[in-house]
Amino acid sequence: MENVATQTQPNEGFATKLYQQAGKFILVGIMNTLVDLIILNLETIASGQRSGGAYAIQKAVSFIVAVTFSYYVNKNWTFEDKSKEQQGRKFSQFIGVSLVGMLINVTVATVVVTYVRPVLGLNISAQLWVSLGALCGTAVGLFWNFIGYKFWVFKK
Repeated sequence: MENVATQTQPNEGFATKLYQQAGKFILVGIMNTLVDLIILNLETIASGQRSGGAYAIQKAVSFIVAVTFSYYVNKNWTFEDKSKEQQGRKFSQFIGVSLVGMLINVTVATVVVTYVRPVLGLNISAQLWVSLGALCGTAVGLFWNFIGYKFWVFKK
């Protein structure tokens, strides 16, 4: 009986750790999304541009600011990566995963804001639609980023 308990314990520990990391990742994602939305809304309000290519550029800028914030919080808190070695490599990998995530995020957000809004014909302000599009992009990119960060960048 002792062997059975010993054999199941590592799997339970892995699952517990995975759930804890996923919970932290979601909290960081919420903070990251707030940073992204604040920057994006400041940009769109200041420029008056809320769709098309100008929106795509604004969304990319807000995403880059947010992903830099995300690296430091995920590294130190979510994945508890305290190692000082290979920091340049880890940051490069994080940026690589994040760039693919950014392409997913920005593409989905831009399609929703530019093409879905007119099709749905909803009576929602353009500024609110900017945020809704951004949230759609964030939701789609969430899974890609967690898998990439967990199993490539901060793997133990």
